[in-house]
Amino acid sequence: MDHRSASPAPSPAPGRSGAADSARAPMHIALLGTSNKTSPLDLRERLAFSAHELGPALEAMAAHVPEGTILSTCHRVELYAAAPSLAGVRAALTRFWSEQRGVPRRGLDPHLYYMEDEEAVAHLFSVASGMDSAIVGEPQILGQVRGALDQSLEHHATGSVLSGLVRQAVSVGKRIRTETGISRNAASISYAAVELARATFGDLRSSRVLLVGTGKMGELAARNLLSKGVAALAVAGRTPARTRQLALECGSAVALAELEDALPRCDIVISCTGAPHHVISRDMVERAMRGRGSRPLFLIDIAVPRDIDPAAGEVAGVRLFNIDDLEATVAANVRERCAEAPKVAAIIDEEVAAFQSWLVARRAVPTIVALQQRAEAIRQAELARTSSVLERLPEADRRRIEALTLAFQKKLLHQSIALLRAEAVAGNGRGTDRAVRQLFALDTK
Repeated sequence: MDHRSASPAPSPAPGRSGAADSARAPMHIALLGTSNKTSPLDLRERLAFSAHELGPALEAMAAHVPEGTILSTCHRVELYAAAPSLAGVRAALTRFWSEQRGVPRRGLDPHLYYMEDEEAVAHLFSVASGMDSAIVGEPQILGQVRGALDQSLEHHATGSVLSGLVRQAVSVGKRIRTETGISRNAASISYAAVELARATFGDLRSSRVLLVGTGKMGELAARNLLSKGVAALAVAGRTPARTRQLALECGSAVALAELEDALPRCDIVISCTGAPHHVISRDMVERAMRGRGSRPLFLIDIAVPRDIDPAAGEVAGVRLFNIDDLEATVAANVRERCAEAPKVAAIIDEEVAAFQSWLVARRAVPTIVALQQRAEAIRQAELARTSSVLERLPEADRRRIEALTLAFQKKLLHQSIALLRAEAVAGNGRGTDRAVRQLFALDTK
């Protein structure tokens, strides 16, 4: 099966009057951003856009650039723009960002990176693939890129160029995950814990899981467990409100005081609290195993300091893994993912070239649209001239004639449209465009 992405189709966002006009001129891409590689966390927190801030910010962005979109995640904040000229775009984006977040420009510049055209496109494709993530190949970024596009379209901040770019980025991310091993095997402790359970039990759909801890690692583990279709998931945590919230989303709640009562009922325990002491002792595990018969108990302790007494692993029928066991697996998996970088780079190069070709071919769009409209007007006029005859025909015959004239029109125009696009990509579009407009009298009133 061929997983190569198709060139993005022009799709102007409603409300962006400049989007259609921009097809007549070459459009350029700009990116201004910061990430965990270039700025400290406290600055990224100040520069980030929360979910409720993003909409107003995108609407305000329209006053600074013809098309814009914002990608804001825990590891990066990036502003993308499309414009006929990039003169002044960097300054405009910096000014917009500074005004929106209340951060002086002198505090911004040392922590920002700026890219244009092919470099900016390649960067976005790399981001969407997960190659630029803190955890190489992580899957969340693809949804975040798609979400950035949805927000931009909803708030009329983007037009056909950026929407085409971001759609292709999503397609590239999917292609890379299909054709390379960049997402193969767990590359975070939470995911590794779940993969370890799956490797031990096989199908988790008959397994009951107890998750102890409701922090970020616990939340990621819970969501990954649900994606594997576990039979039941119980959540235990120190914060009752947080425990109830995660339980509402993922399973049932267990109070920490009832932890020992829950142990005999589960097959897998994943523990990741921030407690300074053991929350599961050897004695608790021994008592739990007495009522389990021959059913094994699988314990995964990913907390530092450890949640589970190491001596619990000595109990018959218990298998205990700690964070060091998982970190070795994660490190090996990350190395394996990074080894896929040359394959990823080759796909990105191919997709950047495809996007640039599409971007150049867009210059022929106004003439193609005018040509199609002219042909359709002639077709409709000729059908109207024979309407008195057509009206006497059966409905089925009228439809056949309609389809015949439409097919004739498309075949007649096909070669001219293909030539317009090809010549635009080859850099000869201006002369061909002018010749087609004169030949078909497209500029006559």
